[in-house]
Amino acid sequence: MLAIKLAFKNLLGAGLRTWLNVIVLSFAFVLIIFYNGMIDGWNRQARNDTQNWEIGSGQFWHPAYDRFDPYTIAESNAVISKDIQDLIDDDKLTPVLIRQATLYPQGRLQSVLIKGVDPNQKVLELPTADIQNSQNKYAAIIGKQMAKSTKLNVGDKVLMRWRDKNGTFDAHEIEIVSIFKCDVPTVDNGNIYLDIKTLQDMTTLQDQATMLVAHREYENTKLEGWEHKNLGFLLAEFDKIIESKKGSGLILQSILLILAMLAIFDTQVLSIFRRQKEIGTYIALGLTRAKVVGIFTVEGAAHSILAAIVGAIYGVPLFIYLSKNGIYYGTSAQDAGMNIPMAETLYPYYSVGLVITSIIIVVVAATIVSYLPARKISKMKPTQALKGKIQ
Repeated sequence: MLAIKLAFKNLLGAGLRTWLNVIVLSFAFVLIIFYNGMIDGWNRQARNDTQNWEIGSGQFWHPAYDRFDPYTIAESNAVISKDIQDLIDDDKLTPVLIRQATLYPQGRLQSVLIKGVDPNQKVLELPTADIQNSQNKYAAIIGKQMAKSTKLNVGDKVLMRWRDKNGTFDAHEIEIVSIFKCDVPTVDNGNIYLDIKTLQDMTTLQDQATMLVAHREYENTKLEGWEHKNLGFLLAEFDKIIESKKGSGLILQSILLILAMLAIFDTQVLSIFRRQKEIGTYIALGLTRAKVVGIFTVEGAAHSILAAIVGAIYGVPLFIYLSKNGIYYGTSAQDAGMNIPMAETLYPYYSVGLVITSIIIVVVAATIVSYLPARKISKMKPTQALKGKIQ
């Protein structure tokens, strides 16, 4: 307890030198929390958007389906059993039938995926009700980026060609009845959504589907004849992006932390050099060398505690503001040409665990770099120290 009192008294008595170190360390502290909070917020926001728009609590795939292999689509469909239909009627699942097609907007040719969805579904946030509200059997909805790439607007009709289950070509005009905005590129890019009944009739695949999307409150992972794909599998690519961003951010955080720790280290070295008589006095008065080392170690570590307090003064209001209002980038990742789920406004997420972990890292690092120069005290002779001579 005596070591702590003396350490804080000496620290505050150092004046400007102390506060310069504290301010530098507080900047590093706030930036570390800011960056990690931004990554966590992006991760949280993107995962929620992907679940709400595309994957729910998981998906059940036809065993032959592979989302990275378009050649599997033609054979990846199965009849919906009565038991599964009961789950669909209870809004626990929603079926999706996927087929390949060719679109001819303004006389151009573009390959697309037709996805048949239930207009009455309540599992995903897709505005499928817009399909039902149209009188046209071939009513379709598309995303904003799909509309941009095809130059289609609401009310436009465009020719589409597809194959049925026997490989026979057919074609018909579809009408764009709605254009939705979505920050999940795999929902928007290259996709056209029709009523699943219409698509089943078009392809002669009555009562069949390629996959079943589970409601976020549906937890069953086994359906006979279907392969369950959990969130870990469906979000694996995005999780790798997050890991790489955290890895690259760790380099920047390490540089900031090293610079702050270097300032503390230099301060402690200078302090020990200038206060040799004081150190000798402590030892002569009966303090053990370990206690004197502890005083100087605590002095250095106290920089991190003061930095946390100073950082909280301006950091907490900043974090609250950003969490509430977000960081506006002016364009979404899709608009910028990046095929990742990221909205125009990113809302950082600052968890208690993140703040506590950051505090522990900074305090431990400050304690270590304060102890290293303080070890020299254990080798000093009281008589020489009182004379101010370095050993």
